[in-house]
Amino acid sequence: MTVTTSGGPTRQRLLQRQVLPLDKDFDVLALYVDPEEARLDADRYEVGGNRAAKDLNNAAIRQSTSTGRTIHPDQIESRTALRVRSGERLSFGTYFNGFPASYWRRWTVVDRVTLTVRMRGHGANVIVYKSMANGRSQRVDSATTDERGEGTFTFELSLVPFVDGGWYWYDVVAGDDDAVVESAEWTAEVPEDRAEHGTVDIAITTMNRPDFCAKLLGQIGSDPDLAPYLDEVLVMEQGTQKVVDSPELPKAQAALGDRLRIIEQGNLGGSGGYARGQLESVRKGTATYAMMMDDDVVCEPEGIIRAVTFGDLARRPTIVGGHMFSLYSKSRLHSFGEIVQPWRFWWQTRLDGYSDWDLAARNIRSARWLHKRADVDFNGWFMCLIPRVVMEEIGLSLPLFIKWDDAEYGLRAKQAGYPTVTFPGAAVWHVPWTDKNDALDWQAYFHHRNRLVAALLHSPYPRGGRLLRESLNHQISHLVAMQYSTVEIRHQALEDVLAGPQGLHAALPGRLAEIREFVKAFPDAQLQKDPDVFPPVRREKPPKKGKDGTEVPGRLSQLITAGLAPIRHLTPVRRMSREFPEAEIAAMDAKWYRLSRYDSAIVSMNDGTSAALYKRDPDRYRDLLRRTLEIHDRLRREWPRLAAEYRAQLPAITSPEAWDETFRPWTTGGDD
Repeated sequence: MTVTTSGGPTRQRLLQRQVLPLDKDFDVLALYVDPEEARLDADRYEVGGNRAAKDLNNAAIRQSTSTGRTIHPDQIESRTALRVRSGERLSFGTYFNGFPASYWRRWTVVDRVTLTVRMRGHGANVIVYKSMANGRSQRVDSATTDERGEGTFTFELSLVPFVDGGWYWYDVVAGDDDAVVESAEWTAEVPEDRAEHGTVDIAITTMNRPDFCAKLLGQIGSDPDLAPYLDEVLVMEQGTQKVVDSPELPKAQAALGDRLRIIEQGNLGGSGGYARGQLESVRKGTATYAMMMDDDVVCEPEGIIRAVTFGDLARRPTIVGGHMFSLYSKSRLHSFGEIVQPWRFWWQTRLDGYSDWDLAARNIRSARWLHKRADVDFNGWFMCLIPRVVMEEIGLSLPLFIKWDDAEYGLRAKQAGYPTVTFPGAAVWHVPWTDKNDALDWQAYFHHRNRLVAALLHSPYPRGGRLLRESLNHQISHLVAMQYSTVEIRHQALEDVLAGPQGLHAALPGRLAEIREFVKAFPDAQLQKDPDVFPPVRREKPPKKGKDGTEVPGRLSQLITAGLAPIRHLTPVRRMSREFPEAEIAAMDAKWYRLSRYDSAIVSMNDGTSAALYKRDPDRYRDLLRRTLEIHDRLRREWPRLAAEYRAQLPAITSPEAWDETFRPWTTGGDD
């Protein structure tokens, strides 16, 4: 139906619908429907500025409010229908079924929404609520089924009061009989030229995860509601264990048909894979958007539809990102919105948010901070929708291999006037960052180099603000922790930054292999899976007063250690430490201030699969310390020149033409 208003003709468009997990996975139910009551935490402005009061309140905020109440998976009757048992009250104020009103209010052309709920069951009630940015909720309206036990209820809802934050949602209360919520839809009257939905190319970069990737393709292809939104699914195959060999692939191929295209190329990292997907999407020119998606995620297909819908109705071309839930603890949300802190030039969760939040332990309605709209600088490319017009104007990914490509792109788009929105209701399940330690292995090179490159391009402060100081501090902390391989590859990262931007594309195919080969000579990079490979732990003197050093030291103690440890590492090593490790340290305890007291130690890795033997080497320490101080001084002096050079060459480096040359070894033969 077309309606004409003073602003021109409009048509009704579906924004969001009630969905439920079809696989009835018990671990994700809290993200769809919530049987718990709301117990809102204290307002931080009522708590005040007293340090002790704030610490106490922060501890209370993280406490679970769950009573253990739950629903039975059999109450899920279909993708959109849920049975509410007699006398029960269930809330749809959840991650996937609450309506994030403040995001629609701030970023889109929508100013009013209509909620339509279809229910059956004698005496069943639906109650509509809204929240303010501070989390306080208000009852908006309610309705009850008729004498036949049926009802289709329509609620007209304004988005005007949601400037700073807030959600809409509905609760359902069953009467003497069970109630079935057959469907719920959020719709809006939108300009007629916004009524038709856009389409998306999904770009998946994969390397040696054939089964995981094939299962993801199956999730995307098996949802009939998503199918009209798909233009093409592009898989950039960069590994030796290929997705075409997975037994899971035929099912996905049958569902996706000719919309699936697998492109083989060398291992160019995430940025090389995503850039290929971006290039193919831009050159093809038939899709409205390209969505970057990791190969090792489980996706909710409805989230892709919602991201496209939000992008279609945004006031200006907008990057729309999804959230990440833990693949291992599926109700845990990892970062509600990320920024690049400009002074440190480091990515982080917003300061008024939390980087790890279990929605099964404390639901959205009980957490004030989840009601304030979270504006971001970028979204991780585990799930991120980019309009084609944005790629056409600002270019493709930087050739960074891994790390910082997504953050840099968000900052680049922001400078060009294209915002990023991390949109509630669009999400994937992924291995969380907290289960990795990519600051020690070969990834440390890319972390460090790419952070500096991004800062040279976008830092608003002379010489990167605090970045060079942090870089120097981190180098010294790795030195006193006997992590010499990490110091060396971080040093190489600085050398490559100083060499200028012209080498980024050339380094893309081979830098990883060079780094991995280089670190093999260092004991701290030689990982062993068998613990019996290492000599037994022995030391010349027992720990002072029997203390094992596992307690977390206070700030003053850490500052004292930071001042003394660099001096201690210039002294000769204890004789017995050359033959026997002095301690065995778990990954969670392997902090610089703990490692700095030993001359040798067996240190396990974060993934729990292996360990390495660290040995203090005063001669190597002196050499690395000298080179560290020299190169940081050089980088400080040359920063203005480098920043101008990187910024001047950014358009050329990220252009389709530059990427064409990088892809040429795999495109000239027509092997796609």
